[in-house]
Amino acid sequence: MKDGRPGKYLERGLSDYWLESSGQFPVLLLTGARQVGKTTLLKHLADPNRRYVTLDDPAARDLARRDPVLFLQKFRPPILIDEIQYAPELFGAIKLDVDREHRPGAFWLTGSQQFAVMKGVTETLAGRVATLTLMGFSQREADGRPVALPPFLPDDVALTARATPPPAAMDLRDVYGRIWRGSMPAVVTGHIRDRDLFYRSYVQTYLERDVRDLTQVGDLNAFGRFLRAVAARTAQILNYSDLARDCAVSVNTARKWMSVLEASFQVAILPAHHTNLSKRLYSTPKLHFLDTGLCAYLTEWSSPETLEAGAMSGAIFETFVFGEVLKSWLNKGRRPPFHYYRDKDGREIDLLIAHDGRTWPIEIKKSVMVREADTAAFRTLSGRGTATGHGAVVCLSPERMPLNREVDVFPVGWV
Repeated sequence: MKDGRPGKYLERGLSDYWLESSGQFPVLLLTGARQVGKTTLLKHLADPNRRYVTLDDPAARDLARRDPVLFLQKFRPPILIDEIQYAPELFGAIKLDVDREHRPGAFWLTGSQQFAVMKGVTETLAGRVATLTLMGFSQREADGRPVALPPFLPDDVALTARATPPPAAMDLRDVYGRIWRGSMPAVVTGHIRDRDLFYRSYVQTYLERDVRDLTQVGDLNAFGRFLRAVAARTAQILNYSDLARDCAVSVNTARKWMSVLEASFQVAILPAHHTNLSKRLYSTPKLHFLDTGLCAYLTEWSSPETLEAGAMSGAIFETFVFGEVLKSWLNKGRRPPFHYYRDKDGREIDLLIAHDGRTWPIEIKKSVMVREADTAAFRTLSGRGTATGHGAVVCLSPERMPLNREVDVFPVGWV
């Protein structure tokens, strides 16, 4: 990675949209998992006169909880407040300041626990706050390539932008090296060279802090086993009964713990596509682990080579591509309806993007060669009355090429 070295700041795709939003809203909230670079990004974007305070600091947290008005008198806007979920009492004081002063960009906030943060936002700051989400590095960010791009969509406008300049071709070894390494900035940039040590410490910190904060888990070891079982099911249809049985917990406990993983930005739940024209579709959601490096660590693949050759090879490739597509939309402040398709005849589409009145089908294949049969479900989707956009197969092909008039094949590096 030419720019992925310690000391080199790598531009984030969210930067432009964040600054644009800061000129319009008095409060901006940046959510996302721990260690994805939220604080680093906002410190990089902040003017010198913007103060910084973290509620990880016990003294600052105590003051914010005990006397939020005094806290804001001590730390005047413009301000960046890190880990706002530790002092929800601040939301009311922020509202009073915003309603009195009306200053765009006065408060920049970060939070690592979605439910705790969003509860305060929706109850107190509705209409005054823009909420954006940051994930780990995308491929483009990690490589230092241009990031001012439209979200990924299989149309000519979006894809022409992504092809300029042409991304370097990635072979199987390159792709699985990235998947196994993951997208956490500390690992990608080389600040921490021992990948296993990083993820081991990350899991321990996550269990000790976020899990304890978000739910009354009596046995952290049991939750750790649950976390590993979920990682092993990435890119699979989510069956709570099977998951609960394998982890020796109740179905209700499995659902509750899955909500913890969602709230702390560890997983994404992909709903099934529905249509009123057919009852032959699955309605069960699909699961994706959001950092492939953490997923590979939890499932104990010791190297990119063993991961590529192992039982999870295809599933984690699909999860990797899904994550890249998701990042491309989140970095533009967009949350389009993502779905997957599967009917009871076994026809599947890995990802559907609903946009501008059409549904854009995307198939993800760990292969170089793609056949028309691989996209047969695209025609089924159209035949069920869904207005479809141009389709895509994202795979290991070295170049973009048409599969037929309705579908193009795209290299994974273009996402």
